[in-house]
Amino acid sequence: MQDTKKISWLQVKGDPAIRELVFQQTRVESTFDQRMDEMLAIVEELLCKRGVFHIRIHFSSNQLTCWTYENPYSYEVYVGDEIFDSSFMDNFTVSKSSLPPRIAPNSIKLILEEFKSLRFLDETIYLRNASINRINGMISLSFSCDGTHYIDHEDFFETSQHFDG
Repeated sequence: MQDTKKISWLQVKGDPAIRELVFQQTRVESTFDQRMDEMLAIVEELLCKRGVFHIRIHFSSNQLTCWTYENPYSYEVYVGDEIFDSSFMDNFTVSKSSLPPRIAPNSIKLILEEFKSLRFLDETIYLRNASINRINGMISLSFSCDGTHYIDHEDFFETSQHFDG
């Protein structure tokens, strides 16, 4: 029998070698950093209007990994400037899930704004990757020190000030 217990917040410490060297590094500005508001607006549209139910934002390497309602068992990776191209949204059709998403559209923008805050909070300990899954309501965050957090969206804002990577 599968355990149906809801995960509220799970923190996984990463590679000890990376954690030991974390204070010898500094965040390098990426294209996503330079165009953060534009990129987050694209992500919001994908999640709320373009049939993407799960997205992973790779801030440092300028990648979006997208899972769609149309093809939930596969994902597509989009890199760099193609995300900002005027025809980018043509890759997606308007589609909806047969299941109601756990994360409402009005919460998506708030979550993305918190991602932005965590990305720029510190030059040494910073958000590298983040994902939102609207169907199961989970958010994941990976930091420069190789720590990862899995948080239910309902608990995200209560815990976001406590992230230590």
